[in-house]
Amino acid sequence: MPEIPFTIRPAAPADVPTLVRHRVEMFRDMGRLADEATAATLRATSESAIRAWLEAGAYLGWLAEPAGRAGEVAGGAGLQLRPMLPRPRPDGAGVLLGPEAYVMNVYVERMWRRKGVAALLMERVLAHARGAGLGVITLHASDEGRALYLRLGFTPTNELRLR
Repeated sequence: MPEIPFTIRPAAPADVPTLVRHRVEMFRDMGRLADEATAATLRATSESAIRAWLEAGAYLGWLAEPAGRAGEVAGGAGLQLRPMLPRPRPDGAGVLLGPEAYVMNVYVERMWRRKGVAALLMERVLAHARGAGLGVITLHASDEGRALYLRLGFTPTNELRLR
């Protein structure tokens, strides 16, 4: 349980600048931005995509706000809904229908890290996914976030990537 209480609320279109800043800072923290020009391009392209997806319901976001600190955001997390063709369940018993959920943009402001914010956000994300009947939830973990995701029940998969 976090040291202080947090309110987790759904992200709204007015929150897009915060969601975009979190996305850029997340990649900066992982050492994935070569320079400020790349960060600026990521910022601009992410803003239009997140705004459009949020308004269309293809992206759902949540923000954590510390109690008693109105308007301050401690962190956020998002869920992209991706259409998937019907496919067998991993155990072979039945068929998965509907979209797949992809967790993305999990970010906690530096001053709020190690206080349980990411866990609270992920619990909300997973509760939504379960309530919506989403059968598959995937993510790509940073080195810093991997332990949390493993504790929450995520397991490594057989995914391969070609670049």
